[in-house]
Amino acid sequence: MVITLADIDSRIRDARAAGALVPIETVEDAIAERGVVFTVRRVSSLARKAAAARAANAGASRATFLPPERELTVGAVGRSHVAVLNKYPVLERHLLIVTREFAPQEALVDAADFAALAAVMRAFPSLGFYNGGVVAGASQPHKHLQVVPLPLARGGAALPIAPWIERARREMGCARIAEFEFAHALAGLEPGTLDASDAGERLARAYRGLLGRVGIEARPGEAHAMQSAPYNLLVTRECMLVVRRSRELADGISVNGLGYAGSLFVKDAAQLGFVRRVGPLAVLRSVAAPA
Repeated sequence: MVITLADIDSRIRDARAAGALVPIETVEDAIAERGVVFTVRRVSSLARKAAAARAANAGASRATFLPPERELTVGAVGRSHVAVLNKYPVLERHLLIVTREFAPQEALVDAADFAALAAVMRAFPSLGFYNGGVVAGASQPHKHLQVVPLPLARGGAALPIAPWIERARREMGCARIAEFEFAHALAGLEPGTLDASDAGERLARAYRGLLGRVGIEARPGEAHAMQSAPYNLLVTRECMLVVRRSRELADGISVNGLGYAGSLFVKDAAQLGFVRRVGPLAVLRSVAAPA
């Protein structure tokens, strides 16, 4: 099945009508730093969502998304994945790309995962991302990638950190973003990668190379190759970015992969004030592994 915006919007309407979708209202603020405008969304109900996620994790079985909630299910993506609406979206049209069989969120992303991601991303301008474990901002133990439409903010650049990516320094097939003074690696993708029949394999090769650049190795698991350290992964049509993580929270603010794209979430005015005072880059640096 090819997932389209029409499919997503139709499912959103039905899920709203059924009460299955619980959008989280936000107020957007803009904080500029070193030529990039970060969007910081203040979410008064974020604490409630976080508490619900912790409770779900505490009692979660191996079948967290098995089966996914029917009212939120958009459709199959190949044989091994299904597209599901995020039940508590902060961003419109936020999709989860979930494995049909249980795999842990700390498992490495494989070619089948990337093939499913590409199948969704090729349908509309979007950002794909993966939070490798709780330390990287994952809120569910069942393996899932995520897709959000671009642009990330109303009236803003499609990808806020694009100016930094464009100035990134090339290093032996990879690149480094000068402003990211922590462990990360960036790789450009050849035009048409997401549309290729072997998109999953192409993306998996780039991903493995980036993991190696930040010192993340495959560790044997019970049924899956596991990551040796937490990280965030970002994928666009043009590039792939990996950031190695050291902790989840910066002064109580949970940072996931979207933070490294230029989109942060805070729960109240005090946390917003903290981000304004120290700057978004300091927030990102404080939860990333040192370079």
